[in-house]
Parts: sequence; structure tokens; C-alpha cells
Amino acid sequence: MMRSLWAGVTGLQAHQIAMDVEGDNIANVNTSGFKFSRANFSNLLSQSAKIATAPQGNLGGKNPMQVGLGTEINSVTRMFSQGSIQTTSKNTDLAIQGNGFFVISPDAGVTYKYTRSGDFVFDANGNFVNNQGLIAQGWVRDDVTGQIDSTAPIGNITVAPGLTTPARETSIVNIKANLNTGNLIENKSVIRQLDSTDGLAGGLDPEKIDDFGVLFTADGESFNMKPGQGIDVSFDKGVTRTQFRYTDTIAQVGAANPAEPFNYTWKDTAGNTNNGTGNTFYFNSTEDLRALMQDSLQNTSNTATISVNAEGKYELENATVGGTALDIQVGGIDDATTDVNELFSKTMASLAGNLPAGSNGIKISQEINAATHAASIDVFDSLGTKHTVRTEFRKAGFVYDNNGTKVGSSWDMKVIVPEPGDIGGLNRANELEGQIIFGSDGSLASYTPTSITYTANNGSSPNQTIQMNFGSANAFDGITSFDSESGTTGISQDGFTGGDLDGIRIDESGTLIGSFTNGRSFGLAQMSMAKFTNNIGLESDGGNTFVQSANSGDPVIGSAATGGRGFIQSSALEMSNVDLSSSLTQLIVVQRGFQANSKTITTSDQMLNTLLQLKQ
Repeated sequence: MMRSLWAGVTGLQAHQIAMDVEGDNIANVNTSGFKFSRANFSNLLSQSAKIATAPQGNLGGKNPMQVGLGTEINSVTRMFSQGSIQTTSKNTDLAIQGNGFFVISPDAGVTYKYTRSGDFVFDANGNFVNNQGLIAQGWVRDDVTGQIDSTAPIGNITVAPGLTTPARETSIVNIKANLNTGNLIENKSVIRQLDSTDGLAGGLDPEKIDDFGVLFTADGESFNMKPGQGIDVSFDKGVTRTQFRYTDTIAQVGAANPAEPFNYTWKDTAGNTNNGTGNTFYFNSTEDLRALMQDSLQNTSNTATISVNAEGKYELENATVGGTALDIQVGGIDDATTDVNELFSKTMASLAGNLPAGSNGIKISQEINAATHAASIDVFDSLGTKHTVRTEFRKAGFVYDNNGTKVGSSWDMKVIVPEPGDIGGLNRANELEGQIIFGSDGSLASYTPTSITYTANNGSSPNQTIQMNFGSANAFDGITSFDSESGTTGISQDGFTGGDLDGIRIDESGTLIGSFTNGRSFGLAQMSMAKFTNNIGLESDGGNTFVQSANSGDPVIGSAATGGRGFIQSSALEMSNVDLSSSLTQLIVVQRGFQANSKTITTSDQMLNTLLQLKQ
């Protein structure tokens, strides 16, 4: 009789604990990161009235006869199932999707606690803390390397208030572009007009004179000039005749004989005056051609002039009354050893015709264009001052093998920085010339310069080396030269000016990325995460935190989304995983169990009363 009484008592006690567990679950239904618990019942020892016997002879075996002594709660299991993710409006709210815990510390990493609640903020000292003031643990950016080493020991995550990033001077400029190698172009520019004092007299100035290279007519069709080609121009009815041929060297005198003799006076690069018959005079720039034509022209009318206007057209004037009337003829060279360049002749053909002296008339050729392209980018010096580097490209010609077959193309290049900057140019300190060579498949073969040494002359560090990265040799990862429109598809550099911290966002790996007023963004720190072999073995330490126990295993600490750890979602919190409908149902079950056990006690009491009444 007394056994049933005490069995009922153990039932009341066990169900009271179960009620406590469910009450705690329901109380924390809105606690972020909370994990509900379950009370597990088990029976107590049983009193054996008879033991079991084995079958013997003709008698069968007998089972034991035992009377149970009640129940108990042998464990309370915490369920670490994933809670729902609730989005918030605070960017430092963090939720873990998957396995793992945030690592926090009350004593700068001497001891650790673990939590699924990601309600973090920055305190007055820039520490990244939870609502109890425990500092989140992780890795911070190394100021020297600029990297976050997630393999190093973890420590307090702190972002200094008012953080600024110093300026970083540009060390590399990357350009990806295409330079049109075709015979028809859209990107072109006229040949610049030069002063009348420029030219052959006194020698050529390579900083001022345009290479003749590969030029184009007004409609964008290529001359495709190569050494030996040129035009035949006469200014006096063909009595004297001058042939001008393109060459790949500067101002040479050749031995070829034209079909008709001529008398021509000109000045060579040394300033010597040459008179001769049967010479062919070569040019390698548009200014060479203008100067040679003018020298030849003035043999007939010494007051006539030829200039190049702003549209890239040759203008012939014979305005002085005392001059000689001109009868101009233009045609292709008829030397049997030389190809006739018909397109070039057609470009100059509009100069032909009669031009009386003192008529104020002008003969104008078609415009002459060069295939060009340009790209500009802002670079930064050590002070963070911005300077524009402009890279200009102009098609110079083709590359030939020993058999005279085209095996690629070449482009002249000019790098220009604003004055008073200096990059070591030949005559102009703020300009530097170079060349790009392309293979027959349009791939980059080589280029110069590969770097520039820049001095801004504004108090910043001098001799700043900037690598010019146009791509890899024999590859297509940078500048190419295909038969398609010239254009820049990508240009970048690695410098920036100084800036103040403007905001912080957190990515899936738990990296705190700072955005600065200079437009730069980079990682400032990274949250660490811990995972355990047995999450259920963790001990609750209040404040929505856990501590390691003897049965939880050691924490395995690393970055989010690696090694079986979940990823982090910012501006979100993990909700409690309590299922309210299940908890309320469980309340009813526990209540009924408690009531039933109370009936056991009252019934046993009544039976005891009946037994006592036998004496009366």
C-alpha cells in the first residue's frame, strides 16, 4: 500500500520537473537563439517478489514478478534544431544558418563562452559586444599586410572609433582594350598641324613630328603605306618632277631614278643644301612630306606655301602677286620597282590644277587620319592626390618577316601625365613614348614602356613606380588587336586617397567590411565560430550563453562556412526554436500526468483509511 503512495509522489515530482521544463520553453518563445529542452522520464528500480525460473522437465519457465517503485526525470535534453531566421533593420544583428556558435569572452580571451544569439553592437571603445558586454572573438586586419589571418589565434574584435585609412599610391595600372587592326576604322584623328619652322631644316624633332605610319582617308580606308610607296607631284606642268616615297628611317636620299629628270633643292637633317638630278627623296612623317613638297613647290613659285590645317588636310597657297603661276599634277609613282599607292594619290589628287599667283586661291587635299585610341585613368600619389594618366595609341605600321609577309602590327604609344608631373619623357617631361607589337593572331607580343617612374612635383614621394600592365605576351588577357572597333573594355589601378570610416557591413563569412569616404571597402575583422562534437553536452550559463562541459568536447574554432560550420546572415536574428503548439499540447499531457499521480495518492489514502477502519 505504501509503495503505491510513494510511487504517486515520485510521479508528482517528475511531472513537476517536466512542467518546469515546458514552462521555461514557453517563457523563452521569443528569446533569440534559444533552444528548447525536453524532460525525459524513466522508471525507478522495481521490487522483485519472485525471480524468473527456467523451464525444467515438464514444467515451463516462469517470468519474474516485480513491482515498480515510481518514476524520475533522468535527463533534460536541449534540442539544437535550427530556428527560423528573422530579418531586422540593424546591420550588426547576426544569425547563424547551420551548425556552430559565436565565440564571446568576458575577459579578453582568457575564458570563452558560446552563443547562438547574434545581437551585437559596438561599444564606446569600438569593441564588438553582445548585450551583456561580452566581446566577440575573431581576427582583426593586420595594418602592415592589410590581410585578415583566420589561422591565427582569436582575440577581441575591435574597430577603433573614427578609423581612417591612409592614402596608397598607385603601383599598377591595368588596361584591357582592342586596337583596330583592320583596313577600315572608326576611331581616328587628324594629323596635327605643326609650326612652319618644324621639319627637315635643322633636323627632325621626334617629339613634335607625327610618324607617317598607317594612315587613312577621310572615309576611314587605310593607305597601308609601306617602305618605297609614295606619290609623284609636279608643280610646273611636269617639266620638273618630284617623287616622295615613304621609308622606315628618317630623311634619306636614295639612288632610284625617276622616269623624267628634275632639278630639286632641299635641306637634309644636317642642314646641308642639296642640288641634284635623279634623286628620290624619302619621308617618314607627314611633316617630312609637307616640308619636302614645299621645298619642291618653291622651286617654281618661291612665295607659295603648303601647310596642314586643323582638319588634317594639306593646304597649298600661292597668294603673292610676284609669284609664279602653278600647274599642279598629282599621280602615282611610275617607277617599275615601286607599287603605285592609288588611295594615297587620290587623297592628294584635289591639289591638282592651275593656281595663279596672287589669286588668294587655295588647293586643299582630303584629310589624312591616323588610327588612334586613348584611355585615361586617375592614379594617386603618396599624399592621395589624384592625377590623370592618359595613354594614347596610334597605329604605326605592320610587322614583316624576312619574306615581306605581314606577321603582325605595331602601334605607337604615348603616356601623358598633367604638368608639372614628370615621367622622364625625351623632351617633354610629362610625356613618355613607347610601342606595342601584336602578333598575326591579334595577341599581344610585346610593349614598352612596361612601367613609368612618376614624380608629381607636389610634395609627394618622388620616383613613384607605376607598372603598366597591358597583358601577358602571346595571350589575350590584356590589349589585343583584332579587326574590330577600338575600345577599352577594362581599366583599373590599385591606389586611393585617404578616407574616413563611413559604414560597416558583414558578409556570410563573418567578415566586417568597412566602407570609407574615399570609396574603398575592405575587411576590418572577421568573426570566429566554434563547433562541438556534442552540442547537447554544453552547459547553459545564462544570458543566452553556453560553456564547455566535460561531455561537449573541445571547441573547433574557425571561420564561418568552413569545416562544417554554418554561414552568417547579417541584419537578421535566429528566432527561438520553441514550437508553441507542441509546448501547449505538452502542458496538457504533463497536467494530466500530474493529476493522475495525485489520484494515485488519494486512492492509496482511501485504501489506508479502509484498512484502519477494520479495527473499529
